[in-house]
Amino acid sequence: MSVAERALPGRQAATAGRRSPGGPLARRAFLDGRIRTAAFAYVFAAYSYIQPAGFRSAYPTPADRLSFARSFGTNKGIRLFYGEPHAIATINGYTAWRVGGTLAIAAAVFGLLAAVRASRTEEDAGRRELVLAAPVGRGAVNLAGLSAILASAAILWLAELAGFVIGGLPVGGAAYLALATTSVLVVCAGIAALASELAPNRRIALELGAAVIGVTFILRVIADTLSGIGWLRWLTPLGWAEQMRPLTGAQPLVLFLPLLTSTALFIIAARIATRRDIGTGVLPARDSAEPRLRMLSSPLAQALRSSRGALSVWIGAIGCLMFILGSISKSVSPADVSHSMQNEIAKLGSGSITTPTGYIAFVFIFVVLALSLFMCAQVGAARQVESDQQLETMLAMPIGRRRWIAGRLVIALGAAAAISLTAAFGAWAGAQAAGAHVSLPKVLEAGANCLPTAILFLGIAALAYALTPRASSGIAYGLVAVAFLWQLTGSLLSVPKWLLDATPFAHVGAIPVQPFRTEAAIVMVAIGVLSASAAVAWFERRDLMGA
Repeated sequence: MSVAERALPGRQAATAGRRSPGGPLARRAFLDGRIRTAAFAYVFAAYSYIQPAGFRSAYPTPADRLSFARSFGTNKGIRLFYGEPHAIATINGYTAWRVGGTLAIAAAVFGLLAAVRASRTEEDAGRRELVLAAPVGRGAVNLAGLSAILASAAILWLAELAGFVIGGLPVGGAAYLALATTSVLVVCAGIAALASELAPNRRIALELGAAVIGVTFILRVIADTLSGIGWLRWLTPLGWAEQMRPLTGAQPLVLFLPLLTSTALFIIAARIATRRDIGTGVLPARDSAEPRLRMLSSPLAQALRSSRGALSVWIGAIGCLMFILGSISKSVSPADVSHSMQNEIAKLGSGSITTPTGYIAFVFIFVVLALSLFMCAQVGAARQVESDQQLETMLAMPIGRRRWIAGRLVIALGAAAAISLTAAFGAWAGAQAAGAHVSLPKVLEAGANCLPTAILFLGIAALAYALTPRASSGIAYGLVAVAFLWQLTGSLLSVPKWLLDATPFAHVGAIPVQPFRTEAAIVMVAIGVLSASAAVAWFERRDLMGA
C-alpha cells in the first residue's frame, strides 16, 4: 500500500468534518437558547388556549358577542394593542384579533433576542473566534445560527397550534394563524441579524434592532388607530400578519412579503459577516471617543450609569401605556361587557371593570407582571457584565463582590420604585384627562402594591444568578411566566384555592378596589430579602463564570 493510500482514511475523515460542520453547530446554538424557547412556547400555548376558551365562556350567546364587537371593536385604545378587528363577534375572529395582535409582538421580541444571541453575543464572548479557528467557514456558522432560529420558530408554531386546537379552533385555520404570528419572528430575526453585523457590540445591536422593531410597531399602531392611512400596514411585518387575515378570510399571498424580506435580510447580514473582521461592526465603535468619566466614582454609580438608558425606556413606556389605559377607564360601561365576562374578570380579584377604579385595579395586575420581568432583566444585566469579563477588571480594584452585587440589587429596587410611581401617576393623569374621578392616593397605593412581588422575584432571580449563572435568566423569566399564567388560567378555570395560592400573583391585592394585603406583602418581601442575602453570600464564594 502506498503512502497516499495509507493516508486516505485520514483525509476522508478530515473532508467529512469539513463537509458537515453545520449540524453540531446548529444543535449547539439551539440548545443554548432552549430555556428561552421553552418559556416562550409555554406562553404561546397557554395564551392561545385561554383566548378562544375564555371568549366562548364569557360570551355564550350571539347577542353577547355582538354587543362585545360593537363596544370593543370600535375602541381605538384597545385597537392600539391588538390591531384592526375582523369579525370579532365570532370565536375565530376574536381569537385572530387578540392572539394574533399580542403574540405577534412576543414573536418579534423572541426573534430579536434569538438572532442577537446567535451572532453578536457569541462573537463578543469570544466563542465565534474559537469556532472559526477550526476548519469551519463563516457561512456554515451563519447557517447554523439561522437553523437554530428556524427550529425555535417551529417549536413556537407547534405550541401555538396546540393551544388553538385544544381551545376548539379548526386545525387548518389554527395552523395558518400560528404561521402568521411566527412570520413576524423570522422577519424580526432578520432585522436583528443585520443589526448585529452593523453594530460593534451586543448592546448596540440590541438597541438598534429594538429601535427598528419599535418603529414597525408604531407604524402598525398608526395604521390601526387613524383613519385613511391603513396602507401603512404594508410597511411593517406586524401589519403583514394582520393582512394575512387568518380565520377571517385568509390572504396567503401576503406570506411572500415576510418570506422575501427575511431572506433578503439574512443574505445581506451573511455577506457583511464574510467581509468584516471579528470583533468589529460596520458602524464605528466608541473606543476612540473622548472618555466620559461621569458616574464612575463607585460601583453603585457605574451600575446606575449603565442602566439609565434601559430605565428611561421602561419609565417612558410604562408611563405612556398607563396614561392610555387610564383614559380608557371611563369608557367601559356595564352595557359593553357581558355579565359572564365580568364574572370571569372578577375571579382575578380586580372586581368589576365597568368602573374606573375597577378597571385601573385590573390593569395594575399587568404592571405587577411588568415589574417582575424588569427585575429579571436587571439581574440578567448583571450576568452580562460578568460574561463580558468586565467584572474581572472591576474586582481587580479595591471593590468587594458583596458591594458590587448588593449595589446592583439596590439599583434594581430603586428603579422598580420609580417605574411603579410613574405607572401610578400615568394612570391617574389619564383618568383625570378622561373625566374619571379616581383618588390619587389610592392609585399611588396601587403602584406601591406592585413592589412586594417585584422584590420577591428580584431575590429569586439573584439567587439563581449566584447558584447557576448561565441558566439564571431562563430560570427567572420562566418562573415569572409560569406563576403569572397559572394565576390567569387557574382563576378562569376555577381550580382549588390551595392550588391557586401556589403563585405569588394570587396574593396581590387589587388596589384600589381591594385593601392592601399586608401579611402577604410581608411574606413576599421577607422571602425576597432572604433570597437576595443568600445570593450575596454565595456570589462571594463562587468562581466568576464566562459567557
